[in-house]
Amino acid sequence: MRPKDEAETVMWQGRFITAKKRGQWEYVSRARGIKAAVILAMEDDHVLLVEQYRVPLGANCIELPAGLIGDHEEGEDTLVSAARELEEETGYRADHLEIVGEYFSSPGMVSESFSLIRAHGLTKVSAGGGVDGENITVHRVAVANMPHFVQEKRAEGCVIDVKLLMLPGMIA
Repeated sequence: MRPKDEAETVMWQGRFITAKKRGQWEYVSRARGIKAAVILAMEDDHVLLVEQYRVPLGANCIELPAGLIGDHEEGEDTLVSAARELEEETGYRADHLEIVGEYFSSPGMVSESFSLIRAHGLTKVSAGGGVDGENITVHRVAVANMPHFVQEKRAEGCVIDVKLLMLPGMIA
């Protein structure tokens, strides 16, 4: 019997994640149909990145702005959520947002996908920094300086989200 034909068992469920088992395969999914949005906000050959402490990693992480969809309001629109998260985290508002596609970041362990959102026409409207003690630091980085920026942040002890590897391919 193939694993996809076997029954799925919920081993544990919290407010945001669910541990599941199908056959001998254990994995994690988002609870309650929650999804994620990752925002690529680029303008004038610069990209907006955020730095925040990530408990599972025990370190600050450099990543694209992102947030959960439907964690506060079931059925929340992806672009409405992305606009809110971009402004909360970075302090920038976009004139236009578009969904680039759906992607999976760690399919061997997590069933979660994320919608990649491209932000156009950025305007700085606040300091950003997140909500509820997120303590997010915003970085506006020249794309040409990305390798140096990443090297510097690693030297400081930061970890780097794998999605940053996509940047050169998304710029073209």
